[in-house]
Amino acid sequence: MGTEAPAHHRSPADAPPRLLLGPLLRHVDETSATVWVETDRPCAVELRADDRSVVERTWSVHGHHYALLALTGLPPASELPYEVAVDGRRAWPEPGSPYPSSVIRTIRPDESLRLAFGSCRRCAPDNRRARRAFGVDALAGLAERMALTPHEEWPDALFLAGDQIYADDPSPELTKRLKEAHDGGSRAVRAEVRNFEEYTWLYHETWSPPAVRWLLSTVPSAMILDDHDLRDDWNSSLSWREWATAQEWWRGRVTGAFASYWVYQHLGNLSPGELAEDDMWATVRSTADDDERTRALDEFAYRTDEEPTTARWSFFRDFGTDEHQIRLVVVDSRCSRRLEPDDRAMVDDVEWQWVRDHVRVDNLEHLLIGTTLPFLLPPGIHHLQGWNEAVTSRRAWGPLVARAGEWLRRLVDLEHWAAFRNSFEQMTDLLVEITQGTNPPASVLVLSGDVHCSYTARARLPVPHPATAVHQLTQSPFRNPMETPLRVAYTTIEWSPLQRLWHRMARSAGVDDVRIGWEIDHGPWFVNGVMTLVVVGREARVEVGEGDVRDGRSWLTRTVNIPLTAARPTDRPPRRAGARAFRQPQPAGRWRATKSS
Repeated sequence: MGTEAPAHHRSPADAPPRLLLGPLLRHVDETSATVWVETDRPCAVELRADDRSVVERTWSVHGHHYALLALTGLPPASELPYEVAVDGRRAWPEPGSPYPSSVIRTIRPDESLRLAFGSCRRCAPDNRRARRAFGVDALAGLAERMALTPHEEWPDALFLAGDQIYADDPSPELTKRLKEAHDGGSRAVRAEVRNFEEYTWLYHETWSPPAVRWLLSTVPSAMILDDHDLRDDWNSSLSWREWATAQEWWRGRVTGAFASYWVYQHLGNLSPGELAEDDMWATVRSTADDDERTRALDEFAYRTDEEPTTARWSFFRDFGTDEHQIRLVVVDSRCSRRLEPDDRAMVDDVEWQWVRDHVRVDNLEHLLIGTTLPFLLPPGIHHLQGWNEAVTSRRAWGPLVARAGEWLRRLVDLEHWAAFRNSFEQMTDLLVEITQGTNPPASVLVLSGDVHCSYTARARLPVPHPATAVHQLTQSPFRNPMETPLRVAYTTIEWSPLQRLWHRMARSAGVDDVRIGWEIDHGPWFVNGVMTLVVVGREARVEVGEGDVRDGRSWLTRTVNIPLTAARPTDRPPRRAGARAFRQPQPAGRWRATKSS
């Protein structure tokens, strides 16, 4: 430990300090903004915007040096170019950058919002060879398009809905480096990340490409972790957890995962007021010794996995005004799970109460619920997951089928809300409660990723409110397309006879039908892309962008523009909507779930 930066990050002793990563523009509201940076050594970091500035000394853990700067007192509805200086020397914007100046855009009181979102981004170079393997980097494409479009068309915020990094499946370049570092270690995880230091390699590789670095410097970002931040299938079942926690590599892996997540992702989710009340942030700021600070962070990180109620990763962000509120509530659907077979829950009672408290606010015009895992799945997969939970919990069909079901659960990731039926019902009840209030919002939209395909689904609640649109919006991946055999399996399950078969199997395993109906009205699309939610007053729509190549560089092409409206009993989606725009095979008919199990 100690304060010295790792050798591959160090500059000559007589060289000025420099930015290693960032700046990342994180939390922005009407009058304040936070900016996160990593530097190569201890230094003073200054953030300047308009006629205001703030200076902070870096703090260090595991030999890495960070600063999170909160600039307050900014004018509302303003666009302010900003600079970052280290030890008095300007470090950002970099000279000769092909991108516009990074700006802070404080919230406007005009009842509008453009929120881009998605998940699942594998890191690879932006060249032809990498595109053949992983496709176009849609985030880089978004940045390239922004650089040539008016600021009014830029996203006001970016929600990264999980799997920002792949600790269990790094890039080929990083895999080689990890194998060299782990020579003689466990072969099972030789090519995987094992500690905090190696997690920093992932973040540097992921956030350093120039286009993505500029994007994150000028669009406020909100982030949540998912399974690949630690390992595939993380907390999918009790048997997975019992296996994982018994491995010799587990403690270093889970400690590094949570400690680095807290530093690189979680801190920036919080407002200046929330930071002032955060105990771990206070400890980091008040501890003078680097080794002691590192020990405190590592102990906190390990404890958050052992005792999930000691930390909260869920968060909220407000985009509107007091009179016209637009709120994003991001639910941690990974770390606070209950996994006992007879008492499974996607979110434990403490976390769920926090969610309930933060979705019920006055003057709410649009409620956005962020959860990495989709709430409403294609119905065939929904039925399959309901059946799988029943048989693996040994409520039906005996121990042999339970073992087969557990194997299938891990093979194809049967761990979404449909596989945590009690939580699915809780979410349904919450949606009904919100939409049946005295002053319901114009829309309740669930924003998700994870499944490596994208679609929109319009929901029909048991007692539909004629003025409230309820939709599942799923965007995945940014850059990690589903392999062809899985695409075929995914669409085959939605063939109507197989849908009905899985429904009957779920019913025969004792799975009751649910009280909500829905239909996939646009998609699925199996391409890298970005969705952008556009809110104007009480109207909402979603723009779907597809990763493309223009003049040899990543690009994002808008292909579908979907109005988000309330469902009526007679509504039916247009047949094969959006199929032509994405040039992808579509299922034979519409995906529809009504009173599904």
